[in-house]
Amino acid sequence: MKEIPARYHAATRKDPSPFMKLRILCSGVLLGLLTVAWPSATSRYMSADEVRPGMVGVGRTVFEGDRVEEFKVHLLGVLRNTTGPRRDMVLARLEGGPLAQTGVIAGMSGSPVYVDGRLLGAVAFSLGQFSKEPIAGITPIAEMIETADPAARRGPSDKTRISLPVTRESMAAALQRAFARFQRPFAEGGAVVTLAGDREARADLGLLLRPIATPLALGGFTGPVRETIAGAFGDSGFLAVPGAQAPAAAPAPGSSGRLRPGDAVGVNLVTGDFSVGATGTVTEVDGDKVYAFGHPLYNLGPTEFPMTRAWVYTLLPSLATSTKVAMTGETIGTFRQDRSTAIAGTLGEGPALVPVNISLQTARGLRKTFRFQVVQDQMFTPLLTYVSILNTLSAYEREFGAATFRVKGKAMVRQHGTVAFEDVFTGDSPSVGAAAYVVGPLNFLLSNDFEPVHLEGVDLDIATSEQPETVRLERVWLDAPRARAGTTVPLRLQLRTYRGEEVLRTIPVDIPANAKGSLSILVTDGGSLSQIEQRESRGVTQVQDLAQMIRVLNETKKNNRIYVRLLSQDPGAVVNGEALPSLPPSVLSVLEGDRSGGSFSPLRNATLREWEVTTDSAVSGTRILTITLDSN
Repeated sequence: MKEIPARYHAATRKDPSPFMKLRILCSGVLLGLLTVAWPSATSRYMSADEVRPGMVGVGRTVFEGDRVEEFKVHLLGVLRNTTGPRRDMVLARLEGGPLAQTGVIAGMSGSPVYVDGRLLGAVAFSLGQFSKEPIAGITPIAEMIETADPAARRGPSDKTRISLPVTRESMAAALQRAFARFQRPFAEGGAVVTLAGDREARADLGLLLRPIATPLALGGFTGPVRETIAGAFGDSGFLAVPGAQAPAAAPAPGSSGRLRPGDAVGVNLVTGDFSVGATGTVTEVDGDKVYAFGHPLYNLGPTEFPMTRAWVYTLLPSLATSTKVAMTGETIGTFRQDRSTAIAGTLGEGPALVPVNISLQTARGLRKTFRFQVVQDQMFTPLLTYVSILNTLSAYEREFGAATFRVKGKAMVRQHGTVAFEDVFTGDSPSVGAAAYVVGPLNFLLSNDFEPVHLEGVDLDIATSEQPETVRLERVWLDAPRARAGTTVPLRLQLRTYRGEEVLRTIPVDIPANAKGSLSILVTDGGSLSQIEQRESRGVTQVQDLAQMIRVLNETKKNNRIYVRLLSQDPGAVVNGEALPSLPPSVLSVLEGDRSGGSFSPLRNATLREWEVTTDSAVSGTRILTITLDSN
């Protein structure tokens, strides 16, 4: 093929017209604007792998009010596998604002850090104590997002299938197990030790890197109860500060509009006449999704806690731990995840809470009603209800000396009716018994492994007295020396009050027409009867479903009752939690030989009749009367 001369190309090539040049220029400018306005998803966040020592970033947090301020972040490097396997942390030195005087501040947890406009993560850890510089650990944003994906409802942490019968001791033991987690130091679950130097130096110069303390604002609690809460939560990484919900006359916390990274944020656990709320900082807002803290609140997993705005009154500088003094405000959403690297939730409606109403009437004529709401949670609902009841009683009654509390009320369980409360507690510290009496059933219900439970409310009426109102059972007898089957005989009870006064009660005892031989009449208090039943059932019988659990809770023996049982020597059994007295030997043999049908416990005696006598005082004492039926 003949080669085309170069001059032909030159002759045929034309320069673009001015209009064409303008189009090319506009296209280039538009492409550049699009690139700035819509960056790729990968450029929005910065990974720990991109961090280089010497980089300088910008952090954002609230030091006062609701104004987000910036501070400098000097990146020192990346600590690999620190908070867990394949969990990294960026080490940084903070600078600016009050940080030179305060160091890393409790309440900064979640403060976002940006490098060249890209979000790196959240300020979440502090290094050392009494340190001269604010050295912090940053949780990468990628780890915060990946661990906060939605999950199903949290399963029960402690399988509390009630053993029969329920006793005060078993209920106290269950509460102790439920609250035991608050006795474990937070450092055991979240501390990171970084070591430097040779082996001998490392033994002495280990630096403790721990999650920044979370301010816990407590409002409405008396000194002793506040100290108890502060101590229990303090072991778990919380720092108790004075606090309350925003009063009507106060500026609305965070009223500047939509929630932003760097804003103060709250997690309400109790609202109303008492308040308990944790505060921290928002790391990221992605649509209606919110990520905060950069470390766990309590690492509970799936939660339903109110997300609120927060208002920072001031900073409290301290050589030990500086903190933000803040209060929670309006509910703006729900925190649905509490994970090792973040708490996360969604903006919008807040969660359903448990309304608790306490009406208090004192012997001095004082009447008070307290209303508050507690989060719906298997661990926090019993715990916070417990301390709120204690707080109510200690705030208006003396803490030392004998006293008596009469408790009446109910807990409403959605689709399952109510658990009723009615009992008397007396002695030197009856408030503890009264609070445990109410909260024990709540703990069993919320931690059951049959089905989820939704509490619709708890209503209590508590009347107090400054006297130890007790009666002691001293003697029981029958007027007639012998009894006959099918008749009614009067059973006499002699009681003595704490003042030494004698009280006589009479109970008509109906003897069945088919009864024969010798019978026993057991007269006892509630605590002793529970122990007798527990020995007979060998403590192995358990309820089989939630309906039976509620029935058992309603049948729990009470302090202000005299229990009378007419017993025969006919054996029986407890099968799947249900008492079957006076069984024929053939039936007992089948039940005992075939345990596949459920739990089985033999009974040595059969209860022919039983009665309850209600008193205004706490009863103590046990008597057994044996009678031989007249065969004529």
